[in-house]
Amino acid sequence: MSEYILDKEFEHITYGSEELNHLEFEACTFIDCDFSACNFHDLTFIDCNFNDCNFSKAQINHVKFRTVFFDSCEFKEVNFAMCDQLIFQMHFKNCKLDFAKMYALNLKQCRFYNSSLIAVDFMKADVSGITFLKCDLYRAEFEQANAQKADFSSSKNYTINPQLTKVKKAIFSLEGAKGLLSHHDIIVE
Repeated sequence: MSEYILDKEFEHITYGSEELNHLEFEACTFIDCDFSACNFHDLTFIDCNFNDCNFSKAQINHVKFRTVFFDSCEFKEVNFAMCDQLIFQMHFKNCKLDFAKMYALNLKQCRFYNSSLIAVDFMKADVSGITFLKCDLYRAEFEQANAQKADFSSSKNYTINPQLTKVKKAIFSLEGAKGLLSHHDIIVE
């Protein structure tokens, strides 16, 4: 049985490997906390906020993210693929998710704003209808993803192969449209 923690604020804490396992946090705020050494297992976050936190290289397994907001957090090389997908809803603002893995996740309830998504693995993920607002998608991989009606118009550096990714009614800027042609060995100037 998980311990339940409601409406608490945590600041400037560096968490150990298994310190947070089997806990449920609701309406909590984490400020300037370091989770990079964590090996999360059976952990729930509901309506929580994370500001200036570090999750880089943390192991995230069987974690439930239910309406969670991250602002100015770092997630380098984090694998989200083993997260619980029921009511999976995360919002990222000013975050670094470089080299993160979101393979085959349903991300339709997620938001990405002004974040670095360099080389993120979105393969087979469902990003349909979401907006990548002012994000850097350099080398992000969308192969076999569903990006229908997704809005990439304010983002940059994306390279998406429309033959391998569903992009029907997705929105791209004219400048960004080059990223749809690069797989065809076409030079656009």
